[in-house]
Amino acid sequence: METQLDPMKDDLPLMANTSYMLVKHYVLDLDVDFKSKVIEGSIVLFFETGSQYRKTISAGKECYQSQFDETCKMRASEPCHIPMRNVSTCSSKTECNDFAVSGKEEEATSDENGNHSNNEQASGISSSKDCCDIEDHGNKDFLLVLDCCDLSVLKVEEVDVAAVSGIEKFTRSAKLTGVSKELENLRNQIVHELVTLPADRWKEQLHYFTHCSQAPGCGELLFSTGTWSLEIRKSGIQSPADFPHAIRIWYKTKPEGRSVTWTTDQSGRPCVYTMGSPINNRALFPCQEPPIALSTWQASVRTAAGFVVLMSGENSAEPVQLREGILSWYYYVSMPMPASTFTIAVGCWQEVKQQSFKQKAAIGTNTEVSLPSSQTDLRWHEEICGHVEYPCRFQNPAARLQAVIPYRVFAPWCLMESCEESLLQLVPQCLSAAYATLGTHPFSRLDVLIVPSNFSSLGMASPHIIFLSQSVLPGGSHLCGTRLCHEIAHAWFGLAIGARDWTEEWISEGFATFLEDIFWARAQQQLSHGEIKGQQELKALLRWRRLRDEVQNSEEELQVLRPKKESTGEVSESGASVVKYGLKPEKIFMQVHYLKGYFLLRSLARKIGEVSYLASLRKFVVKFHGQLVLSQ
Repeated sequence: METQLDPMKDDLPLMANTSYMLVKHYVLDLDVDFKSKVIEGSIVLFFETGSQYRKTISAGKECYQSQFDETCKMRASEPCHIPMRNVSTCSSKTECNDFAVSGKEEEATSDENGNHSNNEQASGISSSKDCCDIEDHGNKDFLLVLDCCDLSVLKVEEVDVAAVSGIEKFTRSAKLTGVSKELENLRNQIVHELVTLPADRWKEQLHYFTHCSQAPGCGELLFSTGTWSLEIRKSGIQSPADFPHAIRIWYKTKPEGRSVTWTTDQSGRPCVYTMGSPINNRALFPCQEPPIALSTWQASVRTAAGFVVLMSGENSAEPVQLREGILSWYYYVSMPMPASTFTIAVGCWQEVKQQSFKQKAAIGTNTEVSLPSSQTDLRWHEEICGHVEYPCRFQNPAARLQAVIPYRVFAPWCLMESCEESLLQLVPQCLSAAYATLGTHPFSRLDVLIVPSNFSSLGMASPHIIFLSQSVLPGGSHLCGTRLCHEIAHAWFGLAIGARDWTEEWISEGFATFLEDIFWARAQQQLSHGEIKGQQELKALLRWRRLRDEVQNSEEELQVLRPKKESTGEVSESGASVVKYGLKPEKIFMQVHYLKGYFLLRSLARKIGEVSYLASLRKFVVKFHGQLVLSQ
């Protein structure tokens, strides 16, 4: 084809320097305003010093400096933003007047792709010095880089976690008094103790994360925004170990931000949701995008009464009225996941519930599912998990026996009847079939939402929540059931087991496409073996034709399952990398990774026999859940 791929335009940059600072937990505190189409509030990030820095310290070097120098060379000269200080936080009027007021506001610029670079001056106040300028502060300061796009960052500050009541238990022999340097070390020590608490203390950990996120600020940090990043430094701090390990960022989204879409549902009511953008969540909150940055999160979201907030969260949130007309919703997760899997949907959703005894009886019979053979072997003794420590369902005897996890179905008002007729009874059948195939459900509950008609896919899976297109509803139980099975399969492949390099998306999509047939065959208990095989062969033929057409009509580079070849999984010294062709518009509509992955797995299953192959998949899930993998 004539179209040429341009890496400068087509590759998605992952800018975060995760090798030096690694986010372990996010606390979001947000307000959703449908009038202005803005989500505004704060996010508190809790860090651990990164592996690369710990490695270089043990070798007697501090190589992070070279990464900083590299960043300075690559960046165009951007102003270092000093946000407007609230007078009440200043010790004196003189301190408040330290910064020169810019006479005009700087306009947001656009590059040739139409990407808006966040060069706005916070409150019109800025420093004239570039962040890389070392004239005033001698040696270069350490620079924390976060992935960020289409956001207005208002203020960045260090959080005084030492001010939290009862936090003394995390300070070991240290004392809460002393000189400034000791206090800074104490705060970082508290965060270290907090993020490394053992899994059986996760509730206590969540409690202190909440209270620490509400602690007062103890000094504003310098920051600047680029097209793809937010860069933060503290004057005089030259190493990641000394950099504040708890920071609060005040920001607001932009109506045109590409991580969420503001629209109306099928009943004409306003809503906003994360629609699976190629840039992931960096236009929703500043974060570390690389998959290796596995973190937990909690979020409080306030919106007008009448709206329902659904989110990636272990709990089924109940709204709390803060004042007349305003409700607050709170969710949390205790399993570390990439920030890209965070999902939110705010709208006038209605919960679809069973209306007849007949449906309830049908669902009751479908939850009686026998354990897969390998699961029976694991039933009464605990396997050792290979992931970082968290409260794992594979270690929970009750969870290992749960064929159908708690679930809810939501939809706009006008689609409730269709959902009750075609979707509601399929959810437990598909969950049971998935459990019978792969064993323990990685997540404790599931919400299913019919999203607005502008959703560009048939479905999207995130932790604890699945988005489905309205297009699956009129297609009868087959279309609805197979798509539901596909998204449920992502709980194991794509979420519990993720690709270490996002260019290897076949690990997620190939497995889900292969497993949707297996799940759906088990869910259709009324069909004979011959009917199921005929159904699967017909789908294989249709998939082969689709794959043939795509291969003939797309760039060859986009058809490769491992476009980075031998360098797959490699990152720079700082932890930054790119997702090859991640911004290529055509790629969103391609099925190559789904279909090539499916045919690869189908051929393996045929070679060794489906029963043996599924048994090996169950062992793979037990061994690698909670981890990131490569094709090898």
